[in-house]
Amino acid sequence: MSEAGYDLLVIGGGPGGYVAAIRGAQLGLRTALVEREQLGGICANWGCIPTKALLHVSALHRQIRDAEALGLRVGEVSFDLEKLVARSRGVAVRMSQGVRHLLKKNRVTLYEGEARIAGPGQVSVVAAGGGAPVTLRATHTVLATGARAREIPGLPVDGERVWNYRHALAPTVLPDSLLVIGAGAIGMEFASLYNALGSRVTVVEAKVRVLPMEDEEVSAFVAASFEKQGIAIRTGVTVAGLERGSEGLTVSLRSDTGDAQVSVSHVLVAIGVTGNCEELGLDLTAVKIENGHIVVGAGGRTGEPGLYAIGDVAGAPWLAHKASHEAVLCVEQIASGQVAAELDASRIPACTYCHPQVASIGLTETQARAAGHEPRVGRFPFAGNGKAIAIGEPEGFVKTVFDGSTGELLGAHLVGPDVTELIHGFSLARTLEATEAELIETIYPHPTLSEAAHESVLAACERALHI
Repeated sequence: MSEAGYDLLVIGGGPGGYVAAIRGAQLGLRTALVEREQLGGICANWGCIPTKALLHVSALHRQIRDAEALGLRVGEVSFDLEKLVARSRGVAVRMSQGVRHLLKKNRVTLYEGEARIAGPGQVSVVAAGGGAPVTLRATHTVLATGARAREIPGLPVDGERVWNYRHALAPTVLPDSLLVIGAGAIGMEFASLYNALGSRVTVVEAKVRVLPMEDEEVSAFVAASFEKQGIAIRTGVTVAGLERGSEGLTVSLRSDTGDAQVSVSHVLVAIGVTGNCEELGLDLTAVKIENGHIVVGAGGRTGEPGLYAIGDVAGAPWLAHKASHEAVLCVEQIASGQVAAELDASRIPACTYCHPQVASIGLTETQARAAGHEPRVGRFPFAGNGKAIAIGEPEGFVKTVFDGSTGELLGAHLVGPDVTELIHGFSLARTLEATEAELIETIYPHPTLSEAAHESVLAACERALHI
């Protein structure tokens, strides 16, 4: 059976795919989207949104527990795990329904099923409920199939004692003790969450520091803060094996300083993701796959004419907002017929919603020096910020990195209260190619946490006023 052709066919309904479909429809392209599981993708259903719903609860739990320091008297704090998880899942459902509404509003045709490349300009779709395949014809096809959690050889995820992020989002019991393997954003967020809820948490990381993609000072600050909160941190450590017992798990660890074992009730594997490239029929195309991801050029172009890839399936950074931005660049390129400009990864902000929060954009101080810059660096602690002191969260800092010759903002690195809501200011500055001069002349409202960002810029020019 063959359907009428489309100008644009998108495979995958996550933050890259559904945005690509909507933008295509806005530009007048006859557009269809195929999704095999849940609209909104991992982000809305098993990633960004539901994790933040749970992290919000853990933050409230921590604030209530520490409320006496602010002069509030509260009784013993407890929680209903089943209700917490149910609310989080409800938030995910609402987001998915919202995506369905947006597709309908923009007249995007939706096919719910499994898609596979059937030949040049052809995609075969098997409906979720089964039945005969439907062949769709499209002038342009965008692959936005996302990614899935990586696994450690010899350490299979079973959903009972050994988890990936999906299991950690829908627990039926609170782990007595949890070993988190991987200290990237996902691992650190779950470590923070379960520690706040009362689990005894240990984090192990193969690299020499936690959050290895972040600025070294930020990584060190977060590690110290985690340890202060009672979370054990072990870096330079790999997992050598696992034994299952009636009471829990014994995990063998290996490092340059010697082998060790740790006994825990649960293990969370959070070592990154790999692209969903399989079962797409890519063997029929000129598409290249390297390290589990589709190789793309400007605008998501692959080696196959008329076939594009965006978002997590096209490689790092694995961020929803990167996928959405790539989607717009890709589809506007298709509509205009002009090759899109390369996406500048240094303008993509990154956020980690652990406690304390972390946010960054651009080059670290070390990267700036390695790139040949003579950086001028400014730092300002939240301990010098009136709003942070007033709300009882004076820990953390803002660090800014400028080119010493031109004043260009090379990077910004923040750790502390609500910094994920502050990073957009530096993101805008990078987009506008602002220098220290424009940032210094910007008037920041008082009293706000954002003033720490301003003071960091001033500090880079030896003009800080409140330290």
